Amino acid sequence: MINDSESVTAPSPDAAPAEGVDLPLVEGEDFYVENGLYVFTAKFLLRRGYCCGSGCRHCPYPKEP
Repeated sequence: MINDSESVTAPSPDAAPAEGVDLPLVEGEDFYVENGLYVFTAKFLLRRGYCCGSGCRHCPYPKEP
């Protein structure tokens, strides 16, 4: 999980989308901004198709032991 003290940079508009993800992302549906940080929704994370292991708040994938 990302702490408030950590910063996250939004992907560049010119960056290639992750495999299985169609751009553009829709605020409120794919992500929301909280305290200046981007928080991805479970809907977006499922569409992405894999767990990145970063401890995302809305990760729909089972936690590995």
